[in-house]
Amino acid sequence: MPLVMTSGPATEPLTLAEAKAHLRIDDDDEDQLIASLILTSRLHVEAALGLALLTQSWRLVLDRWPKNAAVVVPLQPLQSVAQVRVLAADGTPSVVPAADYVVDVASMPGRIVRTGSAYPTPGRAAGGIEIDFTAGYGALAASVPAPIRQALLLLVAHWYEHRDPIEIGAPGTAIPDAVARLLAPFRRHRL
Repeated sequence: MPLVMTSGPATEPLTLAEAKAHLRIDDDDEDQLIASLILTSRLHVEAALGLALLTQSWRLVLDRWPKNAAVVVPLQPLQSVAQVRVLAADGTPSVVPAADYVVDVASMPGRIVRTGSAYPTPGRAAGGIEIDFTAGYGALAASVPAPIRQALLLLVAHWYEHRDPIEIGAPGTAIPDAVARLLAPFRRHRL
């Protein structure tokens, strides 16, 4: 079930000024590096936790409907579902009426629950269902929970200090335990 980003976040969860203040850097010589570390830190946390930190649009592509009545959206927190489409064999999309499903944004992860008797059957064997949705804590950096923002600052500082590639035979430098502890409440646990 591939996820395709259709529109990324408009901003990052940390500003350059916040990161530079945390790093205690006054000059502008390494602004480009620090900005790339902010982006890299966000992407790392999002991938590790299955989160969208800031508002972003995605497309979930499925081959077939799940056996139960709910489609679990793998990226959280789910804000809304824009459209559900089923593709015919020739690729022609037909929109599933919004009255045929309920979007559950309160669950973690979010779900799309069928209210009708059955979803239409896709005409393609692969990628016959497309679900366009929006996920994220909000559009502003302040919307991101404070522990995640602190973990991002620690990651930026860690990668700023440890930029050399690992030498063969040398022990690697692990991400600080404090980052994992700050992110632990946001990790999905499976039973």
